[in-house]
Amino acid sequence: MAESDKANSLSEDYLLKDIEEKLKVESEPEEKSAVVATPVESTLLTRMSPDPTPTEETTETVEEGDTQNETPEIKLETAPGDYRFPTTNQSRHCFTRYVEYHRCVAAKGEDASECDKFAKYYRSLCPGEWVDRWNEQRENGTFPGPL
Repeated sequence: MAESDKANSLSEDYLLKDIEEKLKVESEPEEKSAVVATPVESTLLTRMSPDPTPTEETTETVEEGDTQNETPEIKLETAPGDYRFPTTNQSRHCFTRYVEYHRCVAAKGEDASECDKFAKYYRSLCPGEWVDRWNEQRENGTFPGPL
């Protein structure tokens, strides 16, 4: 009976082991990071100190090249929120924008600038595979949507 009084339950055994493991894990990385940080910093300093001139020359060359080859910033946009899709049902939103674009093109012609916004919207929302499949269906006359 003396043994049963001293024995922990299973939950107590596991609880004690978890606490001990957490303490060991937390203490080990601190020691390793302190030891590893010193040699890395010293090797970087020794590599940088003997040859400062070539790094200066390469930065000047890079800066000159950057000014010549500057590209304009690309502005990324996506379709704005639509009150018809309050729960962000993206697949339905995508399909509707695709149909709206092709209705606009049918009504105003291929070169209509008003239709460009619909094209941007469906291209940003729809996966390319869907658009390819829908284009094929439109060409074959089997597209399920109202155009």
